[in-house]
Amino acid sequence: MSDERGNNLLDPGHTPHENLRFILCLTAVIRAVDTHQDLLRASIAHAGNDHRLGANEAPPAILSIFLGSELEEVVEGLVSGGQTKSQTRGTVQLGVSTLPPIPKDTSDRNRTSPFAFTGNKFEFRAVGASQSPAGPNIVLNTIVAESMTWMAGKIAEAERKFGLEAAIQQVTQQVLKDHMTVVFNGNGYSKEWEVEAERRGLPNLRNTVDALSTHDSEKNFALFETYGVFSRTEWDSRGNIAFESYEKAIHIEALSLLETAQTMVLPAVLKHQERLAAAVGAARSANAGVDLYVQENLLKEYFELANELIKSLDRLRSLIAKGETIHDGPQHQKARFFRDEIRPAMEKVRGVADQLELQVDDALWPLPKYREMLFLH
Repeated sequence: MSDERGNNLLDPGHTPHENLRFILCLTAVIRAVDTHQDLLRASIAHAGNDHRLGANEAPPAILSIFLGSELEEVVEGLVSGGQTKSQTRGTVQLGVSTLPPIPKDTSDRNRTSPFAFTGNKFEFRAVGASQSPAGPNIVLNTIVAESMTWMAGKIAEAERKFGLEAAIQQVTQQVLKDHMTVVFNGNGYSKEWEVEAERRGLPNLRNTVDALSTHDSEKNFALFETYGVFSRTEWDSRGNIAFESYEKAIHIEALSLLETAQTMVLPAVLKHQERLAAAVGAARSANAGVDLYVQENLLKEYFELANELIKSLDRLRSLIAKGETIHDGPQHQKARFFRDEIRPAMEKVRGVADQLELQVDDALWPLPKYREMLFLH
């Protein structure tokens, strides 16, 4: 984010003017993210990202801002009106006597944060790998513009009474005090953070349907209309397209899973079942006077697991057929059906197949096993 001369507005500078500008822009971004968490979350919502968020080094679905311990200390000092000291390296004095010094780029790299300050920029780390960054960028630019406009108005009001520097300090302190709930430097993966985020009032929109359900709020319509980014009709159409894209993605995934399980996994499972049954039958025929309880119990457990796979496939097939008959409406019933019914049915098939993978003969299993992908080269 830069001015008309290319100066980075999020870079702590060397003069009082530059430092004051940095604090103002930092505060505007914090307010923007906190005020428009729902919109920012909806901008990165799609079926593929549901698999990623909260796992495999991807940030959680709860939006929060990571500032780093030293910058957070500075912000807390601004809120309290007190002074703080930098723990490491040099500091830059702000020029406004009651504001604390700003540490120069001592932030670390918290990979569990969806929105992190890394020295002289913010990184929005929740955008999906298959997603165009255009949509999230439009949202980011608009919400930060709205936040800056709002703060400029408040500063102009206060300036008439207190002067510019005092007005900036007053507005900055109040905005930070109101929006510090979104700042979090800890482990975003922890269950404790989910509890703490709920206590702070931060939304935890765990899936695409929940996130997109906030898309067409009056607040969001008004935001884009005010700044001439989207008309109400244009923004509404984008929400409908996002829901339809989710439905189609889950539909394709479900059909692919069904075909793979029916034509590759199930034949291998039944072939291994046949071998187990033949082995136990041969042992019975041998009549060696040995108790075959262990072998028979193993066969029984395997039969039950194989039956569970068949039942789960039948259920998934039935739900897909039902989902194809649903006509979507303003409440997006089809997307909700795919989320609430088909996705759990897919997870059930996957769970049973994972258990069977540990039992079926390697020579019969048609797909790479986890241990082969992880440990064999």
